[in-house]
Amino acid sequence: MGFDTLVVNGIVVTATDSYAADVAITGGKIVAIGQGLPRENTKQVLDAKGRYVLPGGIDVHTHLDMPFGGTTSADDFETGTRAAAFGGTTTLIDFAIQYKGQSLRTAFDTWMQKASPKATTDYAFHCIITDLPDARIGEMNDLVRDGVPSFKLFMAYPGVFMLDDATIFKAMRAASKAGGMICMHAENGGAIDVIVKQALAEGKTAPKYHALTRPTTAEAEATSRAIALAEMAGSPVYIVHLSCNDALEKVREARDRGLPVYAETPQYLYLSIEDMDAPGFEGAKYVFTPPLREKWHQEKLWTGLKQDHLQVVSTDHCPFCFKEQKELGKDDFTKIPNGGPGIEHRMSLIYSGGVAKGRFSVNRFVELVSTTPARIFGLYPQKGTVAIGSDADLVIFDPKRQHTISVKTHHMRVDYSMFEGITVTGMPDIVLSRGRVIVDGDKFQGKAGAGNFLKRAAYSGV
Repeated sequence: MGFDTLVVNGIVVTATDSYAADVAITGGKIVAIGQGLPRENTKQVLDAKGRYVLPGGIDVHTHLDMPFGGTTSADDFETGTRAAAFGGTTTLIDFAIQYKGQSLRTAFDTWMQKASPKATTDYAFHCIITDLPDARIGEMNDLVRDGVPSFKLFMAYPGVFMLDDATIFKAMRAASKAGGMICMHAENGGAIDVIVKQALAEGKTAPKYHALTRPTTAEAEATSRAIALAEMAGSPVYIVHLSCNDALEKVREARDRGLPVYAETPQYLYLSIEDMDAPGFEGAKYVFTPPLREKWHQEKLWTGLKQDHLQVVSTDHCPFCFKEQKELGKDDFTKIPNGGPGIEHRMSLIYSGGVAKGRFSVNRFVELVSTTPARIFGLYPQKGTVAIGSDADLVIFDPKRQHTISVKTHHMRVDYSMFEGITVTGMPDIVLSRGRVIVDGDKFQGKAGAGNFLKRAAYSGV
C-alpha cells in the first residue's frame, strides 16, 4: 500500500514538540507520522531535509474584496489567498459585513459568493454586525449553527460601524449563550471623532494626523470597557489588532484574573509612527486603524507574544493601492482608505523577529501563527497541527533562507509594500493545502475555487 504523498527527512514542528519524522498523506489527510515510512507505490515524495515541516498558517483577520470609503480592497479571494499561500498561510478567516437593515444571513451569502469561485485555499468567515435590533439576535444562533461562530463589533467609526455599549452587551450575551465569540475593534470612537474634527478645523490634513488623532488611551479605555462588558455578559472576548502597551496591559490584567480574554497583533511589531514621516503623501501607505504607535511599543508587543499576554499574530490584510486608492485622501486624512497589505509576509516576519532573533521558540511560533488561531476559532484539530487525521495543510519551511521583502517580488495585488527593504530569515519552500502542492518555490500550482469553506465549531475554551 502506498500513499498519495510522503514528506520525508524533515523536522516536524507543532506547538508542543519538534522531532524528525516522515509525514504520509492520503486523500488530503495526514494518515501516518513516523521514521522511515515505506515509499513503495507512493505517488509523490517531497524531501524536507534540513527544513521544518509546519502546520499551514492560519490568518484569522483579513479583508479581501471589501468595499471601503468609495473603493474596494485591491486583493480579491483569488489574489489574496494566492499571496497568503506563498507566505505559508493555508487558511484565512475573512469578514462578512452586515450593512444596516440587512440580515446576518445576507451578509454571509454575499461574502460566500465573493469567495467560493475564487479562493485557492480554505477559508471561513466572521460576521461584522453593524445593526442588531432585538429581532435580529436569533440570527446569531443560526450563524453559529451554520459554522460562523464569531462576530465582530466596533467601538469606533461613529455613524458607520460603531455600536453602543448596550448593543455590545446584548450581542455578547447572545453569542455566549449560542457558543459564539465576539471579536472587538476597541477604540473610543466618540472621543476620537471630536479630536479628528478639531484637527481638520485646524487644517491638519496630512496622513500622520490619522495617527495623532487616535491616542493610545482611546484604545486602552475601549479595551478595558470591552473586557468589562464581556465579564458582565459571561462571555469570551477577542481583541482584534491590538497596537499598544496601554491596551496590552488591560488584556494582561484580565487574563491574570482568569478571564477568557484573547488578543492579536498584526503589523505593529515592525512598523511605528516614524514610518508616517515618509516624504510627501507617502505616509498614507501606513494609514490603518488603530494607527501606528511610537517605536517603544514594539518590544512590549514582542514580549506579550512571548509571555502569552497576546495569543495570535494576524495581518488585518486590507490592501489599497497607493495610486488612485490611498490618494482619495490627498487633501483629508479621513478620506484615505484604511488598511495595509501583509497577508504574504506574516509567517516569515514572525519567524524572523521571534525565533531567529531568539525571542521565543519555534514551537511558540507555530502556536501563534497556526495552533492557537485554530483552537480559539473552532478549527482545531482539523487545522493548526501536524497530527494523524488532520488536514494535510503543511509548510516545508527553510529556517535559514533569507529574503528581502519588496513590491517587486510580492504576490499581493497592491503597488507598494509596508515592509519594503526588510530582510527576513526563514521562508516557506513548499506549501500544501489538503495534500495538494500549491506553492513550490516561486511557482504557484493551486487554482481558483479549490479552497473549501470551513464550518467552524462553537467556542469551547482554549
